Amino acid sequence: MEEKFSWYRNMPPENRSWVGLVAQAGIAAFTEWFRHPDQKAAVSADVFGTAPRELTRAVSLQQTVQMVRTTIEVVEDRIDDGLTETPEESRILREGMLRYSREIAFATAQIYAQTAELRGAWDARLEALIVDAVLRGEEDDALLSRASTLGWAARTDITVMVGLAPNDDPEAVVDGMHRAGRHRPVAGYDGPGLSVLAGVQGDRLIAVVGGVTGDPVVVLRALAGQFAPGPVVIGPVVGELTAASRSAEAALSGLRAAVAWPDAPRPVLADDLLPERAVAGDELARACLLEEIYRPLAEAGSALLETLSVYLEQAASLEAAARILFVHPNTVRYRLRRVTDITGLTPSQARSAFTLQIALVLGRLAEAAKPL
Repeated sequence: MEEKFSWYRNMPPENRSWVGLVAQAGIAAFTEWFRHPDQKAAVSADVFGTAPRELTRAVSLQQTVQMVRTTIEVVEDRIDDGLTETPEESRILREGMLRYSREIAFATAQIYAQTAELRGAWDARLEALIVDAVLRGEEDDALLSRASTLGWAARTDITVMVGLAPNDDPEAVVDGMHRAGRHRPVAGYDGPGLSVLAGVQGDRLIAVVGGVTGDPVVVLRALAGQFAPGPVVIGPVVGELTAASRSAEAALSGLRAAVAWPDAPRPVLADDLLPERAVAGDELARACLLEEIYRPLAEAGSALLETLSVYLEQAASLEAAARILFVHPNTVRYRLRRVTDITGLTPSQARSAFTLQIALVLGRLAEAAKPL
């Protein structure tokens, strides 16, 4: 093995010693079984039981197959070198080697399958803990440590997607989300695969997604297909995993409020559901509408707020708003363009008008609540 395999030459002395003991144990177990061929060969205990369980982490399945094949080749060479006295004895010994090699192969597959199953179960529990920690708002280094244990590669551009979970086995649902994140066939986007941590909690499917560069709706559209029918909400993109709880809070709030917007796109940004979230009692959404819409308009001058309010009350009629304000329609048109420049919302569009109307209501309530 030292002559043929570089991986064996580069192994620490302790592991090389264990590999040698396993090979010797295999030959000794074969010799004992060949003396008593009627007995069932306990390959797993006799051969692999000599090595610690940690060796399966240091030696891959492919390397184990190479080790077993080399050991068998050495024994077969000894047969050809005169280990037996007659051709019949040589034939019987070779047949015994074939039968025992089959048992070795099955035992190897079983050991690595059990190791993979245990590792997969541990990874699944750890992933569920990470998703739960994000939802509960944990923002410490332990979260990063757990994620790195699972091979989490994303450093920035992290968001949380929430929606209804399919009526399927939770493990299959999570595996499907992982596959969608790795491959993600999105038209017009050629970026790298996404890092995904997912979990099923009750009837909800939560996905923590890293590496979301560009438009989140475009990048994550393929992942939306992993959710059950119904709304799928994307939280704001944050800079690091320890801040993902803020994205999760907004996404969950959006999922609760999405019923108020039956025609919402799928997936939909939590920020696009700000008015529904505010009406449903989300204080963060109310604060966003105040800080990002009402206050900038108020600081730009009372004329903008007054013009916007009258325009919305007059069913988006420029002429009617101009008559009430005693100004030319072009003045109303100019002020509305200023509203769009400040807020990014177009008052003539129904959805934007609804958001602006809720922001005006919240702003007036906030102004009325100020102490005199």
